[in-house]
Amino acid sequence: MQTAGGATLSEDTQPETAEGPGPDETTPEVKRRRPGLTLAALLIAAFAIGLDQWTKFLAEANLDPQEPVRILGGLVYLSLTWNSGAAFSLGTGYTWIFTIVASAVVVFLVFLSRRIAYPMWAVAIGLVLGGAAGNLVDRYFRDPGFAHGHVVDFISAFKPFGEAFPIFNLADSALCCGVVIIVLLELTGHGFSPESRKSAADEKAAKAAGAEAA
Repeated sequence: MQTAGGATLSEDTQPETAEGPGPDETTPEVKRRRPGLTLAALLIAAFAIGLDQWTKFLAEANLDPQEPVRILGGLVYLSLTWNSGAAFSLGTGYTWIFTIVASAVVVFLVFLSRRIAYPMWAVAIGLVLGGAAGNLVDRYFRDPGFAHGHVVDFISAFKPFGEAFPIFNLADSALCCGVVIIVLLELTGHGFSPESRKSAADEKAAKAAGAEAA
C-alpha cells in the first residue's frame, strides 16, 4: 500500500511515525483493517468449530470405544472417549466450572476480535476462539446434560487409549496452534496492538544504540 508521499506501508509500518507522537489504535490504517480482520478471525473460528463438530459426529458414528483404529502406521490411533474435564482430559470432574470458564473466554475473544489490527493475529485469535467454542458446544449440548456435557475426544497419538499422550480432538488442536502463534508473535515483537509493536521497536532501537555507544 502506498501513502500520499509514495512510501510503501507494510503491516508493521504505521502512519505518523516520522512526525507526531507515533501510532495508536485510532490511525486510519488500523481502522481500515479492523472490519476485515475481525471477519477473517470469526470465519476461521466458524470453520474450526464446523470441522471439529463434523469429525466428532463421524467419530461417534463409526468408532467403537473398545476398538481403536490404527492409522498412519501407528502414529495416530482413533480412540473414542468422552471427557468431562479440560483439554487433553485434564481436570475431570469439574465440568460445570470449565463450562463457565470457557464461556467467559469465548465472549472475551469475540470482543477482542473487534480490535485486531494485524493478519496473523486474526489467524491466532480465530484458532483459539474456534477451539474454545468447539468444545464449549459439547459442554452445553451433549450428554449428560446442559452445561455438564462431556467433550468427544478421539485422537490418540502414538498409542491407543491415550497411553502415550492424552486423547484430544480438533478443537484442542486449533486452540493449541493459536496459542503457539500468539506466543511466537509476542516473542518476536509482533504484539497485538500498534502501541505494543512501537514499544518493542523502541526498546530494540535503544538496545542497539546502547551497544553502539559501548
